[in-house]
Amino acid sequence: MKCEKLSNNLKNCNCSYPACSRKGSCCECIAYHRSMDELPACYFTKEQEKNFDRSIEYFLRVNK
Repeated sequence: MKCEKLSNNLKNCNCSYPACSRKGSCCECIAYHRSMDELPACYFTKEQEKNFDRSIEYFLRVNK
């Protein structure tokens, strides 16, 4: 799938995983993380995202 707004998305993408092939391609990122029962990095603050825990449980715990 080709992302039409990749350069714009990259400006706001806070994914810190260096080898991520979906960085900036929101539709691919969301589909991937949904298939893993996770949320993408953009749901987390920069500090929260650094631990790479993208679980829904973690999101709910840190956003009480």
